[in-house]
Amino acid sequence: MHPKAEILFPYTLIPRLHDLRGPQWSALVDRVSALPETHPDNLAFCLLMIRMDGCLKCYSGSYKFMRGCEACAIQSIMQFKGDEDELLKAYELARSELLAYQESGRVPVEGNA
Repeated sequence: MHPKAEILFPYTLIPRLHDLRGPQWSALVDRVSALPETHPDNLAFCLLMIRMDGCLKCYSGSYKFMRGCEACAIQSIMQFKGDEDELLKAYELARSELLAYQESGRVPVEGNA
């Protein structure tokens, strides 16, 4: 039996990422975990994780899929090469891109919000 895997990073896993980095990361996880699933900050966090985890390239026969989303997300955060500030900047970029999309309806080019 394999762990549960989703198509994209599920917001229900956000609280399980709490203790993987420093206090700023933990505060972000706490804040977005308390928000409704459809809140833009929650969606931005999920977008960050989808990008970091490589969800768009995951498929049912892959090793990552067989390990499950939680293991993949934990590994992605723990193995992130940048420091906590860079991780938070990546979140802010995802958030600004999401907000730009909501305002304009146009998908921004990744990394150019």
